[in-house]
Amino acid sequence: MIQIIAGNKGSGKTKKLIDMTNATAKEGTNDVIFLDDDNRYMFDIDHAVRFINAGEYHVHTPEMFVGFLSGMLSQNFDVGYIFIDAFMKLCKTDLNESAWLFQSMEELSQKHNVNFVLSVSADPATMPDFVKQYLI
Repeated sequence: MIQIIAGNKGSGKTKKLIDMTNATAKEGTNDVIFLDDDNRYMFDIDHAVRFINAGEYHVHTPEMFVGFLSGMLSQNFDVGYIFIDAFMKLCKTDLNESAWLFQSMEELSQKHNVNFVLSVSADPATMPDFVKQYLI
């Protein structure tokens, strides 16, 4: 499953994502990963969550991002949730041209029984139709 928290800059997306991450970690049923582009929120995340600064791994294209996610899932079969802050900055792609990216993530989600929760800096009303189905 893919879920998207969308809104313009400063609308509280990251705060909501962090709260969801910490609540999920407290449930303790699966491993939880929080993926960001820097270490800014490292100490806001519960210690049980695996915090990953993707900026340290030289992910430069959307294809590399899918490979990065695949690598995380291949090394840990217990991952149940991956929370991704600043999704579009990490993917380095235009939202309107990312249908294949969401399809790839949907396939990973189904195959590995993992849930993706993304924060996307964009006005929900102007998002492409293929993305709107994921809005929460």
